Amino acid sequence: MLRTITVGLDGSRESRTAVEWAAREAKLRGLPLKIVHVWQPVPEPMAQAPLLGGETQTHWTERIPREAAAGVRLRHPGVEVISEQLSGQAGDVLAEAAKSAELLVLGSRGLTGVGGFMIGSVGLSALAHADRPVVLVRALEAAADEHEPDPAGIPSTATPFRPVVLGLDVDHPDETLIEFAFDAARLRDTSLRVVHGWNPPPYHAYAMPANPARHEALALSAAEALSEALRPWLQKFPDVEVVEMSRHGSAAVHLVDAARDASLAVVGRRIRHSPFGAHIGHTTHAVLHHSAAPVAVVAHA
Repeated sequence: MLRTITVGLDGSRESRTAVEWAAREAKLRGLPLKIVHVWQPVPEPMAQAPLLGGETQTHWTERIPREAAAGVRLRHPGVEVISEQLSGQAGDVLAEAAKSAELLVLGSRGLTGVGGFMIGSVGLSALAHADRPVVLVRALEAAADEHEPDPAGIPSTATPFRPVVLGLDVDHPDETLIEFAFDAARLRDTSLRVVHGWNPPPYHAYAMPANPARHEALALSAAEALSEALRPWLQKFPDVEVVEMSRHGSAAVHLVDAARDASLAVVGRRIRHSPFGAHIGHTTHAVLHHSAAPVAVVAHA
């Protein structure tokens, strides 16, 4: 079955921005765009109240996705657009919809004054339970933001894409995560910056005095481990320029810094089936809340 680029729409500005991003991604990948609006049922007495009558419900469940789909067809000719109305808990429904998607796209309010996201409970729930990649897009994201400025310094979609940034744990380099990032860079005809943050083992940090030579040896070892993890992918994607960034310190800090000039930041989320619920991971959580670029979270084993 042909997969789709699926996007959640609730009528908010952030979800409409997500629809635009998803339409551009659908065009890049040559896939249909599916716009999903989730109607969460309300108790019958409330549903019959004047402010939540039949006309209001029809507006939210039919008119908004219909008009959004019509607008996308006008602005993005050539993209096949499907709209769908579903009922239930939004986070659960969107996670289920992601199963038949190439990726799921969700909107998020941008944090005032700083880069990053404000992710609501619906977004976090869908993100934590979806087995397919999930992309979070800020409300203020524009197409030109993903491209290099033109020679006059003016944002433009006529210029090349900014790099794609990948956060990679070299101790557990997952193929699904790496392939997604390489493919995203290939689709955008741009470079891939692979960021690996490392720290000395505890006994180096706490049991021994500072030793520049030892620190240099650890840095070299970390850089070699990163190169080794990427070697087969350089052969598989020979047209993708790769910049390896092995940095001492917090991986989250280095990723957020690299994402300032990126078209997309790619991070992983390990799938855990635990009675205590899903777990996103502290690095991914930090990047989600502070990245200036859209963030793709790729679930992996």
